[in-house]
Amino acid sequence: MKFTPLPINGAYVIDLEKLGDERGFFARAFCQREFEAQGLETRVAQANTSLSRVKGTLRGLHYQLGEFAEAKLIRAISGAVFDVLVDLRPESPTFLQHCALVLSAENRSAIYVPRGCANGIQTIEGDTQLFYLAFNFYAEHAERGLRWNDPRLGIKWALEPTVISDKDRNHPDFDPAYHLTLTGSSKV
Repeated sequence: MKFTPLPINGAYVIDLEKLGDERGFFARAFCQREFEAQGLETRVAQANTSLSRVKGTLRGLHYQLGEFAEAKLIRAISGAVFDVLVDLRPESPTFLQHCALVLSAENRSAIYVPRGCANGIQTIEGDTQLFYLAFNFYAEHAERGLRWNDPRLGIKWALEPTVISDKDRNHPDFDPAYHLTLTGSSKV
């Protein structure tokens, strides 16, 4: 695997190192030793998949707080997404900055999202399926979300959203009292 740092502290794009012949190729998509060598999480708690049927579907920006924060490794196994990462770690040199990249079945790239970062995706092809490893368990009470078009973040999405859940549409703009504490309450 090839690990390339992204502009967000601790985030990486991970590309496959393919061993190929006339049959196709073989590549490692996850290796505990290689992740450890990069200082990344290695204890997988969950493996998840999502399917978005419609081009322009937007999911996010999602994350979990405190001890429930999740690192994730996300890869598109069909179709393509515009993946956005927002740093919500106040101690990070990239706090409240974001970066984006395209993950597709064609490029086979993955993104490593460190704990304390929100993640959102927008499909840029229909029938897009993601497969991702979560390095912590889902905890509903620690779940948070940022509004996808919060002006403070200034994210330029690939497309105007065509499908977005009410829950994601109604996430609040960034507010430290809500977004950085388990006891916070939304001002929405």
